[in-house]
Amino acid sequence: MLKIVLPTMMLLPTALLSPLKFMWANTTMHSLLIATLSLQWLTPSYYPYKNLTQWTGADQTSSPLLVLSCWLLPLMILASQNHLHHEPPARKRIFTATLIAVQPFIISAFSTTELMMFYISFEATLIPTLILITRWGNQPERLSAGIYLLFYTLISSLPLLVAVLFLQSQTGTLHLPTLKLTPYPLLPTPTNHWSTLFLNTALLMAFMVKAPLYGLHLWLPKAHVEAPIAGSMLLAALLLKLGGYGIMRLTCLTPPSPNNLLHYSFITLALWGALMTSSICLRQVDLKSLIAYSSVSHMGLVIAACMIQTYWSFSGAMILMISHGLTSSMLFCLANTNYERTHSRILLLAQGLQPLLPLMAIWWLLANLTNMALPPTTNLMAELSIMVALFNWSSPTILLTGTATLLTASYTLFMLTTTQRGTPSPYITTLQNSTTREHLLMALHLLPMLLLILKPELISGPLS
Repeated sequence: MLKIVLPTMMLLPTALLSPLKFMWANTTMHSLLIATLSLQWLTPSYYPYKNLTQWTGADQTSSPLLVLSCWLLPLMILASQNHLHHEPPARKRIFTATLIAVQPFIISAFSTTELMMFYISFEATLIPTLILITRWGNQPERLSAGIYLLFYTLISSLPLLVAVLFLQSQTGTLHLPTLKLTPYPLLPTPTNHWSTLFLNTALLMAFMVKAPLYGLHLWLPKAHVEAPIAGSMLLAALLLKLGGYGIMRLTCLTPPSPNNLLHYSFITLALWGALMTSSICLRQVDLKSLIAYSSVSHMGLVIAACMIQTYWSFSGAMILMISHGLTSSMLFCLANTNYERTHSRILLLAQGLQPLLPLMAIWWLLANLTNMALPPTTNLMAELSIMVALFNWSSPTILLTGTATLLTASYTLFMLTTTQRGTPSPYITTLQNSTTREHLLMALHLLPMLLLILKPELISGPLS
């Protein structure tokens, strides 16, 4: 674990002390080496935990997410270079340092085996993200987006702290492998029905806001739209997955759905939310907002899968989180390449770009096809696993999941045809060519997705 964490820490002095001429090259190469080194976490192991220490350990659930977080850091640095082109040198360094500062917290959140440590890391990721959005966002509305993000996260996470402390007093430990051996420490009985219900709600609510569950998602489109490209990638690919990961870890402590009426409301909201946000996507005029709402739709499936607590559903949720992390991050990068050229996120003002940027059109096509779960992508495997698990649990869910899948295909094709086809806007007089850096960025997003098709068991979590 330390051979990843210590080089990540040393990225900070690299960013702050490198000569300006070599800063981007040094930080990108250094973080790419860390990403390559992190691939060793994917090696299958006979034991449940790899590299187990007193506080940390990587198992089948956390190792794919750890590798994803290490892989995305160099991509975020690559994507931000044009955005910071006109900034003074000191600000470039501070931006890169802020981006790097999130990484140790994310690694610690995904790898810790202790609940209090997880809570601290989970909350600490908020601070650098907030700085990125409120300082480097594109418009004045970024302050309002920052306040939404801050208050939604804090209001939901204070009950989580109380619940974690209460769990410690009840069971005497917060060590996750030990807690798993306690048969449902939060099982409701006739005498403590309401207190256990509130406790279960408090444990899950912080992660439901982060994931986000439909109804608690209002901060997400605002934060995504106002964030710089690195902030959008960080939110879509890693922080949303932190919510899903927290749900996967903590549902083990709560009894399964027949004994827990709370899960029914969460499943209902998640599936209805997947349907509603897919419908909202069809009415969007803002490209980044459309991609943000599609994230809510996909994470709704993940939440519903985690709530029914079966091996198949957990495996589907895990694959969907990794696939969606790469796909949505790539879509945000593509939206950003359009924004940097047209200076508008409005779909109608940035339409018909295929004749002008033909190479970018290929990346758009591939990203959209993976987003709509075309065979044989891992997105399809994930959605099928989740739909089958939900159908097996309750057959009427197929109506909701089936309609959501249909709407996902509709809004993805709508996004593709609007941005690439049609007559280009008369406002576009000159357009900069696509650069090698942008093509490299897209290729590094797409390459893992294509390779995972060949061996999806690397990311299939508990089933592997």
